[in-house]
Amino acid sequence: MYNNWKELKAACMDCQKCEMCKTRTNLVFGCGNENAEVLFIGEGPGEQEDIKGEPFVGRSGQLLDKYLDAIGLERNKNMYIANIVKCRPPQNRNPLQSEQDTCINWLREQVRLMQPKIIVCLGRIAAQRIISPDFKVTAQHGDIIERRGTLLMGTFHPAALLRNPNQKPDALSDFLKLRDIIKEVCQKTYE
Repeated sequence: MYNNWKELKAACMDCQKCEMCKTRTNLVFGCGNENAEVLFIGEGPGEQEDIKGEPFVGRSGQLLDKYLDAIGLERNKNMYIANIVKCRPPQNRNPLQSEQDTCINWLREQVRLMQPKIIVCLGRIAAQRIISPDFKVTAQHGDIIERRGTLLMGTFHPAALLRNPNQKPDALSDFLKLRDIIKEVCQKTYE
């Protein structure tokens, strides 16, 4: 357990616990307001994220930013974004279960330090890891689950929306629902 974000990030940046450390350009720790009430979690960095060292900066990140803007959320202001794994899986493949298991404690520490009121899982892998192993994004997107005082929601990964634009209205509906929930349970997000 780490006492603060600075300690946690310094330890994480030196991580050599799995083989992905050998192929990464940059470890992608996360970004945003470390005191945010809303945490978004993706599966892992892609090529652009690996290059820049920040989550969701490629095409899917640009789409995510449009959804965030629609509900008044801004990176580095009133939210935080992290991933299940901190290094890019080779060829952007899904992170292996063993890689998730090795890396998940970094995310757990981020959650422990942040204590968000709401966690939004972006895509199947994040939702299955955080919400339920049998989570089905197409059937359960937008559903709210409460666990130990934190509200959890799964929605479509922005990359999936780029591949299947017909799901964009459902994703927007999820984000609008999220905005209403934020207004209901968060005191400082929309200050």
